[in-house]
Amino acid sequence: MRSVGTADLKAHLSAHLRAVRGGETITVLDRREPVALIIPVSKPGAEIVVRRALSSLRDIELLPPVAARGDVLEDLTAERSDRL
Repeated sequence: MRSVGTADLKAHLSAHLRAVRGGETITVLDRREPVALIIPVSKPGAEIVVRRALSSLRDIELLPPVAARGDVLEDLTAERSDRL
């Protein structure tokens, strides 16, 4: 299995897709952290991966709302004060 950074993938996408067509699996890295797999569609199990990626947003369980304790804008401004 080949690992490729996002910049390399963008710069050489056609070459990497040729490798995938040839049966190779590519791990996409973002700052050395694996973030995605590019696998041939003909590979066993590929349909499961594609189906999972294309599932509806309605299938995602939402977190419960958080009760605000005070002024939200004031809290956000204080949290980001080092960036303003």
